[in-house]
Amino acid sequence: MKLRNLPLLTLLFLLPAAVKAGPIEKIAELIKQGNAHEIATYFAGSVDVTIANEAGVYSKAQAEIMLDKFFKDNKAHTIKLVHKLVSNANYNYAVLVLSTDKGKYRIAYTLKENAKVMEIIEMRIEAEKT
Repeated sequence: MKLRNLPLLTLLFLLPAAVKAGPIEKIAELIKQGNAHEIATYFAGSVDVTIANEAGVYSKAQAEIMLDKFFKDNKAHTIKLVHKLVSNANYNYAVLVLSTDKGKYRIAYTLKENAKVMEIIEMRIEAEKT
């Protein structure tokens, strides 16, 4: 193999990863940024939210407020995608570990297709068990 073809081969291997950034990856990046407002754009009309000891079904606006408070109390540093399930076209599921200035949290979220748009129907944030 000639070295001059190496950049093209590298691009061909990286292109599928760049193209396949779906809602799970986009939401993960927004979590890393601590951007509750943009995450809320993915919320369904009502969202099952659990953050620490608070749990319930909330409106989009209420869920955004809860998430915003969590991010203000816990400055995000890094994320690691631990599990991703996209085998069903109507449902996606992801689990992340978020490292913050106050510790690590496990964040799980479920997306459901509604009118050809993937929406978050459930989000759970709990302290990572070590």
